[in-house]
Amino acid sequence: TTDTPFNAGNVGCCKMARARARTIIVRLVSAAGTGFFYTVKRPRLAPKMTLRKYDPVVKKHVLFKEGKRS
Repeated sequence: TTDTPFNAGNVGCCKMARARARTIIVRLVSAAGTGFFYTVKRPRLAPKMTLRKYDPVVKKHVLFKEGKRS
């Protein structure tokens, strides 16, 4: 037997809660229904994002709305 207590070498024995990120990654889905999307960052506390960007499937600028990132 050894005289050292169990877990003596492990300094970080206790789990600490991690801080939540200030920015999140969201998916902007085309409102044209083509399935094309952009992935962008936005601040966590900002309202949901909508942008007018280029959709190469329909070859036009269309509205992109924030959807789920899966």
